[in-house]
Amino acid sequence: MGKLMLLVLVVYMLVFGLISLNLFIEFKLSNYRHASKQTFLQTFFNKGSWGEYKIYTILEGIKGEKQLLTNLYLPKKDGSTTEIDLVMITKAGFFVIESKNYGGWIFGNEASRYWTQSFPNKKKGKFLNPIWQNKGHIKALQETLCITDESLIHSIIVFSNKCELKKITVKSSNVKVIKRNRLKHTLKKRFVDTNPKLSSEEISSYAQALKHFVHADEETKLLHNERIKEKLSR
Repeated sequence: MGKLMLLVLVVYMLVFGLISLNLFIEFKLSNYRHASKQTFLQTFFNKGSWGEYKIYTILEGIKGEKQLLTNLYLPKKDGSTTEIDLVMITKAGFFVIESKNYGGWIFGNEASRYWTQSFPNKKKGKFLNPIWQNKGHIKALQETLCITDESLIHSIIVFSNKCELKKITVKSSNVKVIKRNRLKHTLKKRFVDTNPKLSSEEISSYAQALKHFVHADEETKLLHNERIKEKLSR
């Protein structure tokens, strides 16, 4: 019995090692490590970062002219900051993406302040409406870049493939709530159905302006997280 257990353990370690090596190679081939300035281990062991990374790799694979930015800390009028997970700028406009690497069943309505995450063991939790969250991100983006044309902005809420989206009600035409496995299809459809709104020069110019807000220092991140905790505790 002892030898069998040892054999199972060895096989498990070999399989885990091969999977980890494959994930590491995929990570090294992605530009995410440069865009985020995070190592493989920092990304792999952080649930939120791993979800953002998986989305980033999908965006990388979409053909067409684009600029990708991740983890932008944009200033707000009240002196605080708002963090945007990912932004993709294309000729169709700005795709502002809020990543939710959640499992379980997700219930939500665009008009509700909180959404619900439910699990088979009956455990439930609430979280802030991600559409509202992204709306705040978009407002800061528009103020930063002086954008008034609403048709340039697309709000995309992306959940993990591990969850099930249940009774998600969205009425706004520029908002999509999807699982990660539908992201490529959703964006490609937007590319086809949308007439070009930005030139190559505008795409580069906007991306250059936003690059000033990536790779925030630790003090900025700490203050941002403290503000979030304060809001959630009210």
